[in-house]
Amino acid sequence: MNTGKYICTQKCYFVSNPLHLKSMYSHDSRQFSFSEFLLPFEGKLESKNRWVQLAAMVPWQRFEKQYASLFSPDRGSPAKPFRMAFGALILKERLNCSDEELVEQIRENPYLQYFLGLEEFRNEAPFEASMLVHFRKRISLEMIGEVNEALVAGLRGPEIPPSGDEPPASKVSPSAAGSAAEESTSTKNTDNKVQLILDATCAPADITYPTDSKLLNEAREKSETLVDVLHTQCPKGSIKPRTYRKIARKKWLSFSKKRQHTQTQIRKINRSLLGYLGRNLKHLDKLIDQVGLQTLGSAQYKNLLVIQEVYRQQKEMFEQRTQRTDGRIVSISQPHVRPIVRGKAGAKVEFGAKLSASLDGGYFFLDRLDWNNFNESKHLISQVETYHQRRGYYPTSVHVDKIYRTKKNRDWCKEKGIRLSGPKLGRPLKNTPQNKEQILQNKTLARQDEIDRIPIEGKFGQSKRRFGLDRVMTKLAITSQCVIAMTFLVINLEKGLRLLFLCLFYTHRISIMALKNLIRHCTRKNTTMFAT
Repeated sequence: MNTGKYICTQKCYFVSNPLHLKSMYSHDSRQFSFSEFLLPFEGKLESKNRWVQLAAMVPWQRFEKQYASLFSPDRGSPAKPFRMAFGALILKERLNCSDEELVEQIRENPYLQYFLGLEEFRNEAPFEASMLVHFRKRISLEMIGEVNEALVAGLRGPEIPPSGDEPPASKVSPSAAGSAAEESTSTKNTDNKVQLILDATCAPADITYPTDSKLLNEAREKSETLVDVLHTQCPKGSIKPRTYRKIARKKWLSFSKKRQHTQTQIRKINRSLLGYLGRNLKHLDKLIDQVGLQTLGSAQYKNLLVIQEVYRQQKEMFEQRTQRTDGRIVSISQPHVRPIVRGKAGAKVEFGAKLSASLDGGYFFLDRLDWNNFNESKHLISQVETYHQRRGYYPTSVHVDKIYRTKKNRDWCKEKGIRLSGPKLGRPLKNTPQNKEQILQNKTLARQDEIDRIPIEGKFGQSKRRFGLDRVMTKLAITSQCVIAMTFLVINLEKGLRLLFLCLFYTHRISIMALKNLIRHCTRKNTTMFAT
């Protein structure tokens, strides 16, 4: 099966290498069913349980070898198998709980233990809560994308009619649809099938609202801590550099307690904080020359690099009287987070990762993830090509908002026989009696296009309200990417479980109807016999 490209670009000052692992991987490849799972008191698992059904949907064995390649074949303690690691991440997103709470629920629930691949119920937890951080580091964004593709391919099976999650069929007249196709298509491709919906959103990170004053004050406090650490390694009798921390703290508290600030007050406090921070950085340079960088731990060294960059950016913006700079840092603890200007009501600027997603047949796919802002219209062609690799054909129509409707995208879609939603370029038709019918058809088609685009907004709402994508709680760039990608996979799992329930429901309903018909037939036959 051809899989799409999952692109993630980031500019970060420190990136740990999750592949440098000192563990040995061992796994029992034997497959076992839910009936073989051992429960105390000779109990058995219920086959219709949701966790048993979800476990059957995920292609565990397909990615076991790929996951095992991350580990050493003969060194270190045995690592947890892929099913346990990946299953724990699925449970974490689906239950939307903390790492500690997840471990407790796994320890208490035999169905969750079966979902993780255990052969029998255990009273102790299979891993510590801290292991989830390692799971997120080891399972890459690309691997999650491949699992999602394989999962959807298994759920979709052979080509079937669109499900209820897909946009309803357009209710426009055949003449309107035909005229729109003529305008957007020169070489009509009769092999095109199904609609494709594209859109972008932002996954905000769990950080406080950043202001220049807050960043400078936090950088000042961390620089003072670094001065204290380095001075402890200096020879006895060395004079500790003056940081004026009490005076700086008093000024900051006096400023922060005010509800409103003028531009003059803001510039005054920023000037003072820049002065304190610049002095502390000079002291740090001298102390490092004396004792060396090896005195600092890895986290402290990372903080030092971030503080230096924050000082450079803030000083540049202060001198130029601007609020813009390349690669602007908005959080010292999460330096990979960038401001994303979306222009939404109530949140014109968000701080997190920008996502470009597609909705194909009711299934949700993450096509691009970037910590920097990007123009989503430039990726329409790659997203449609990914759809072509996945399905084997191009869509009949692509439903997008205004930003995607560029001339380049229109021309490319026209070449591939794809109708791009929205009105055509150029002047609108004059309101004359001759054009009255055509104008009405165009309005009807445009309205239907907007209706067809609604499902992807619902998926975004589901991911943010139900699965916590409105505030990503993980702190590292690589773990945040894992959480975001897992949300898309879990949403598809939810759809698969819902379709299974509907299938069972309709099967049960059909059986009841058949039984009722049989009873009715027998009743009529008996009535006729008694009458005769």
